[in-house]
Amino acid sequence: MSEAGSTGPVLWSLDERGVARVTLNRPEVYNAYNGELISGLLKIYDTLAGKSLRAVVIAGNGRNFIAGADINWLDAVRRSSPEENLRASRMTAEAVQRLNLLPVPTVALVQGACYGGGTGIISARDVVIAADNAHFSIAEVRIGVAGTIIVPQLNDAIGLRQVRRYALTGERFDAKQAHRIGLVHEVVPLAELEAAGERIVNELLTNGPDAIAATKICALQSAWSHLDDAAFDALIESHSAKRQTDEAAEGFAAFLQKRPASWNRAAKAKR
Repeated sequence: MSEAGSTGPVLWSLDERGVARVTLNRPEVYNAYNGELISGLLKIYDTLAGKSLRAVVIAGNGRNFIAGADINWLDAVRRSSPEENLRASRMTAEAVQRLNLLPVPTVALVQGACYGGGTGIISARDVVIAADNAHFSIAEVRIGVAGTIIVPQLNDAIGLRQVRRYALTGERFDAKQAHRIGLVHEVVPLAELEAAGERIVNELLTNGPDAIAATKICALQSAWSHLDDAAFDALIESHSAKRQTDEAAEGFAAFLQKRPASWNRAAKAKR
């Protein structure tokens, strides 16, 4: 029997095979995440935990997968109390890490923009398929914040060497480059994205669910992202603290005012 529901701007369904689909549903802002979307994801994880699952597929509604954080929400968080700021970082970190540690296989279908925390989400998936129109960036440093809570998953996905380039430059790169560095497993024409996802799901469903869980747990035990509680908390604290620095304040102001930040010497050199 199929089931379906929604929690805020996140939709979910579960089919007769035990395959859940989670859809980010803020297409009007390119599925940029805010507190409501993160809370919705966490609630859906709780709902699905009580179901008989075989696989989880995550996708974005509209033309984009997820364009990172909603800058207006993030700026409001930055201006809030240290306690509220820390809570927002913890929610975000848990949304990615709980996804990472799900005992069932997970698949991401990516089209259009996949920025910032979106790259953390796909790094926490077991299989990632991108449409040929997808584009990516790990761009937190552009506004003077640090994406520390997704660095462990990115290290697992693309390796330290690639993180040291793309998380430091913040540059955009296309699906071909994402495939080359290992951020995505396969690139297909946009019109074939759903079919490619279904093909992967069918492959997963041929395998023993307990064997899949044991294999995934074994792999994660030697991963960067397999953190103990103290290390996880330290990442969250550093992530939230950086957002309330003077550098971050200037980065947010520059972004919202559509001007180069004070440290942007590349922009100054072009004048």
